[in-house]
Amino acid sequence: MFINQQRLSRRGFLAGGLTTTVGMCAVAALGSSSSFGTDETTERKTKVRFGFTTYTWGKDWDLPTLIANCRKAKVVGVELRTSDKYAHGVELEIGDEQRREVKKRFTDSPVTLVGLATSERFDWPDEAKLKAAIEASKGFVKLSRDVGGSGVRVFPNQFHPNVPHEKTIEQIASALNNVGAFAADYGQEVRLECHGDAGDLATIRAIMDGVTQRCVRVKLNSDARDAAGKGFEYNFNLVKDFLGHTLHAHDYTDTKFPNQLQIDLLVKMNWDGWMLLEASQKVPDRVQALIEQRELWEKMVANALKA
Repeated sequence: MFINQQRLSRRGFLAGGLTTTVGMCAVAALGSSSSFGTDETTERKTKVRFGFTTYTWGKDWDLPTLIANCRKAKVVGVELRTSDKYAHGVELEIGDEQRREVKKRFTDSPVTLVGLATSERFDWPDEAKLKAAIEASKGFVKLSRDVGGSGVRVFPNQFHPNVPHEKTIEQIASALNNVGAFAADYGQEVRLECHGDAGDLATIRAIMDGVTQRCVRVKLNSDARDAAGKGFEYNFNLVKDFLGHTLHAHDYTDTKFPNQLQIDLLVKMNWDGWMLLEASQKVPDRVQALIEQRELWEKMVANALKA
C-alpha cells in the first residue's frame, strides 16, 4: 500500500518547478528555489537545492520510511544508491509494475526522486567488464526514466598498472559518449562523479574534453583534494562549465573541505542543481542529524546570498 495521505502533493509543497534542457536531453529537475530575505522589501533567491543520497544513512530505509524521514527533515530531493542491497529495492531487476509503483510513491509525495547513484565504472582494462558496465549503465538509465528520476551517477574510476593514463582517459570518454547517446533518447543525464584516483578535477576535465554527448555532465564529490595545487577555485573553474544538476556534499562541520567557498561559487554562477548529502558518520538519530546538516547548509547559502 502507498503511504497514508495526509501527505502533501509536490505541487502544494514546493514553491515551483524547474525544467532544464541540456543539449538533446530534457532533464526534469523539479524542485524549489531557496529564498532568503535580505531586508523587508527585497528577497534574493538561488536555484541551489539541498537533497539526500541514501548511501549509508538511508541504506536500511524502505521507500515509505525514506520518504517519511525526508518529509520530517524537510529534505525534498533524494538520490537512490543502487547495487548494494539497499532497502528501497530500486534495482535493475524490478519489473514494469514495480517501477510504476516507485514513480507513483514519489509523485504523490513532496520528495523529488533526483536520480540513481550506480557503482558502474568505465576504467576496466578487461573489455568484457567494460562492455558489461556500459550495458548496465544503459539499464540504469532506463530504470531512472521509468521511476521518475532525471539521471544516473557513474564513476571514471581509476588508473591501472601498465596502462597509460591517456588510454584510460580516452576509454572513459568513449564509454561516456556511448552511454550518453543512449541517455539522450530517455531524457536522462549521465553524471560522472569525481571519484577514484582518476577522479581529480584535472583528470575529469581531460575526460570531458573528449566527451561529445551533452547529456554527460560532471558531478562534484566535494573532496578535500579538490583544493590541492592552485586551490579550490582554480580547480573548480576547470570543470564548472561541465557541471550537471547534482553533486555530493559531506559533513558540513568538517573543515577539511571549503564548503562555504563551493556554495559561494555555485550561487554566483546561478547553478540550478541539487547538493546531495552523502553522510556516513555514526550518529544516534539520522533524521535529526539530517535536519542539522540541512540547517548548516541553509546558513551557508544565506551567507553566499549576502556576499
